[in-house]
Amino acid sequence: MDAIPDADVIIAGAGMAGATLALALAHGGLRPLLIDPQPFEAQLAPTFDGRSSAVAFSSFRAWDAIGVGQSMRPHAQRIEQILVTDGRPPGAAAGGPTSVFLRFDAAEIAARVAGEPLGYLIENRRTRSGLAQAVEAAGLTVLAPAQVSGVETTARGARVTLADGRVVSAPLLVGAEGRGSVVRRAAGIGVIGWDYHQSGVVATLKLGRPHGGVAHEYFLPAGPFAILPLTEDRVSLVWTETTLAGEALRNARPEVFASLLRRRFGPFLGDLEVVGPTFVYPLSLQLAERLTAPRIALLGDAAHGVHPIAGQGLNLGLRDAAVLAEVLVDAARLGEDIGAPAVLDRYGAWRRFDTAVMAAGMDAFVHLFSNDHPAVRLVRGAGMALVNRIGPARRLFMREAGGAVGDLPRLFEGRAL
Repeated sequence: MDAIPDADVIIAGAGMAGATLALALAHGGLRPLLIDPQPFEAQLAPTFDGRSSAVAFSSFRAWDAIGVGQSMRPHAQRIEQILVTDGRPPGAAAGGPTSVFLRFDAAEIAARVAGEPLGYLIENRRTRSGLAQAVEAAGLTVLAPAQVSGVETTARGARVTLADGRVVSAPLLVGAEGRGSVVRRAAGIGVIGWDYHQSGVVATLKLGRPHGGVAHEYFLPAGPFAILPLTEDRVSLVWTETTLAGEALRNARPEVFASLLRRRFGPFLGDLEVVGPTFVYPLSLQLAERLTAPRIALLGDAAHGVHPIAGQGLNLGLRDAAVLAEVLVDAARLGEDIGAPAVLDRYGAWRRFDTAVMAAGMDAFVHLFSNDHPAVRLVRGAGMALVNRIGPARRLFMREAGGAVGDLPRLFEGRAL
């Protein structure tokens, strides 16, 4: 690569993790270039992505540090409580007859985390919109719609050929374009994982009474059933079912779907109305065998796709972005080649353990809670009741879910790079 590179870092994938990385790098003085097969306008349409994501308070600190948190806060619902029950109506933990429940309350950790909630719920389209506006305001280079068709790496950098024949180059290429990552395949990085034979049925509902910032999750043999609070007294429903049942729900008439929801909800949330379309997403586990290759790094779903049972998928990708940005910015300030193996090894070492532990934990949760065996139910019920009575364990779990435990990147502490 004798020619002057087009950027310091090429990021394939301008989704939530990729755009966050681009903004973080720009704040650290590097020149990112984003490539995405979809124009930003398409990603902002309500029909593009009907999901909402749980965002840990530490992830939101990172967005604040790179200047995008403020535009997202009006659309972010604070999660003040999480109530988890096992195989009972969703409101059981709020005073029902069962003792098999877990209650997490933000007030318990308020002093340790400066009054932060347990997390935030924000619609993906709102997140995409906030990031897209920030990318445009920062004047970052975005090639979209553009499709990566070829990748060539040398000892000095990476060259990316687009489907329309254009070629761009940089010392480092980042694959952030999701589970079907072209960059990952070009790097020869394999994946391990399996299909859960489940689908996540996602819909937005308008409630007839205030939800109070309470997230409900209860477990059925087919998988978890979550009712997650959104702004304007709406909730995001994430209903895990077998693949066949999920497709049936996708194709159900609106009145049938609403009737099934009312049977699941019970009366505790009052009247409800389905707002917008219903989406169905297949669920599986997929982990890249490694996070780096010569002149290439992976992040987000290109590196790890996990079950949404604990709402940590986006947070893993955002932590990838914060760690990679810190490693690259620090290396650049020291005069290092930011695409060199020694630099990329720091990123891989920092993220490898956290990613593996989280993926294994989510997989164990899926098998433990998508199971109606009497002995398994007895063990998990006893475990839930025990944790509910042990304050320190409960508070540690809340801080862990909020991303405030472990070797945190500076952005996750709310500090600039």
